[in-house]
Amino acid sequence: MLTPKYPRPDTPPPPAVTAPTVHTPVPVTSTPVVPAAPVSNRPIVQLTPGSALALAAGGGAVVLVVGAVLVSLLLAVAVTGVSVAVVAVVLRGLVNDLHKGR
Repeated sequence: MLTPKYPRPDTPPPPAVTAPTVHTPVPVTSTPVVPAAPVSNRPIVQLTPGSALALAAGGGAVVLVVGAVLVSLLLAVAVTGVSVAVVAVVLRGLVNDLHKGR
């Protein structure tokens, strides 16, 4: 019931049996010209040890910059949360003082 049902694979038709024919060779007057493969216009990138090192250093710099930005955003959120909490405590104290009539 839960087993998958796969379609049957396509099978090629059986080869047709034909009688052998007599083949008479035709003389070739010229050889066909094979066109050369088209040359790509894209530049080939070759990494030398210096360029690989520069690429790794650039990647490391990007990781450090992105990490610093994310940490600073997290720090900004944390500071904002603490300041909102302090303001809430101060306002609570002021409201309690107003209700007590001081």
